[in-house]
Amino acid sequence: MDFSTGLPPDPSEVVNLFADVFAASEGPEEGAVIGAFVQDLISGTPSADLILCSAQRDQVLLGCAIFSRMTFPQDTRHVFILSPMAVRTDSQKTGVGQALISFGLEHLRASGANVALTYGDPAYYSKTGFRQITEATAQPPLKLSHPHGWLGQPLDGQELNPLRGPSECVSALNNPSLW
Repeated sequence: MDFSTGLPPDPSEVVNLFADVFAASEGPEEGAVIGAFVQDLISGTPSADLILCSAQRDQVLLGCAIFSRMTFPQDTRHVFILSPMAVRTDSQKTGVGQALISFGLEHLRASGANVALTYGDPAYYSKTGFRQITEATAQPPLKLSHPHGWLGQPLDGQELNPLRGPSECVSALNNPSLW
């Protein structure tokens, strides 16, 4: 398996991966919503605020993890959120997702990021170092519909001390239906 950062030559391949995976697990409507979200995220986010990590085998896209910048204007730490994440249906439960997230987190560390956040299944994301946090630790930009899925981890070897103040996310993620 090979890992890389950046968009593939055909970004629609990434959009289609997310749409297909979410349609298979959550239904066609959710697949369309997530596909549109990924398209907006890729096309409307400044490159300095977006890190797309992918896993391939034999030039076949197996999965993608997209990290985007979150800012806490009252805090100097560099924060990224993992959202969304997808692994091809026929490659799930093979370790691709965990390896991909680990690759992405290592890339973030190397680039000087201090904190990684995500919003999802604690049982899954805890396998790569994420722990449940509260809104007192990191205030989300919008109201959480499932507060137990708010997760974070320090990337700088320090303890995850609360991030100061309110947060802001990239435009594509600033959608209440995603939270």
